[in-house]
Formats: sequence, C-alpha cells, structure tokens
Amino acid sequence: MAETELQQEGQLLARLAVDGNGEASVSTGLPILDHLLGVLARYARFDLTLEVAPDSARAQINSAGRALGETLRDALRAPGARGHGVGAVPADEALASVALDLADRPLVVSNVDLSSVHVAGLETDVVGGFLNELATAAELALHVRLIHGDEEQHVLDSIFKALGSALGQACGR
Repeated sequence: MAETELQQEGQLLARLAVDGNGEASVSTGLPILDHLLGVLARYARFDLTLEVAPDSARAQINSAGRALGETLRDALRAPGARGHGVGAVPADEALASVALDLADRPLVVSNVDLSSVHVAGLETDVVGGFLNELATAAELALHVRLIHGDEEQHVLDSIFKALGSALGQACGR
C-alpha cells in the first residue's frame, strides 16, 4: 500500500494511503471540515488520517488543505499515476464538477463563491481557503464548477465528492 505521512511536532499529523478503502479518521477541530474530508476520502478511496492542532477556524482549514496537498504531491507524481482527473457527483439537488491536473503554476479556478455562507456557524468560507492550500501544496491546477445547488451543505458535499473522485483518478494507474 502506497502511504505518505507528514508530521509536524505537536501541530499536525497527516497520513494518506491512496490505494485504501475510503476510511477516514479526521480531527481538524471543525466538524463540518471533518465530515467533508471523510466524504473526500470515501470518494477517492483513500485511507486518510488527519489531525490539526487547535487554532482559528481559518488557520485550521488552511492547515488541513496544506497537509493533504503535501501528502498528495508525491502520490500524484508516482510512476504510473495519471496526474489528472475529473469528477462530477451530485448530493441531492446540488451537482458540482472538479477537474485537476499537475501544474507548474498551481491555481484554483471556480465559479463557486461561498464567502458569505456560514455553514455550521463558521464565520469563514470552508471551501476557498482549503482548495487554495490544497492546490498550492499538491501543485495542481484545480477547476471547480457548481452546475446547480441551492442548499449550502449539499453544495459542499457535492464539491468534496467530485474532488475525491478526481483525486482518486489522478492518483490511480
């Protein structure tokens, strides 16, 4: 099993097996982010362990994105890995698509603006910071499109399902 681990003394632990069963043990301190990362792991079929030290919500979201990106970087470039993937997965009425590819200039292109949405009482956008940190750390061009969605939780679930599907393809052989 291909496994990557990242550990920073007392602050962060990330372990990822890209050829796993979709099992996740995530503790970011933000239940909504824990849920979304569990969804991502399930749809990617990654085994993911992630622990983030307590901090502000924005710092925890950014740390989780950066840690996952750093653990994915080598897996995306492993011999035989595709390095690119596409996913479009619904969650109730919401439908999002994610396309990604390795990039010398990482970026996120998205038509989704959740900056004014305060899911689970958070005063910050759960998706924006996470995706930017993930793309930068993993060195990806990441395109996110919301095709339809009214309920914020369903939109988030659809995005993370599609992201997981695309990442699973990209790390696959």
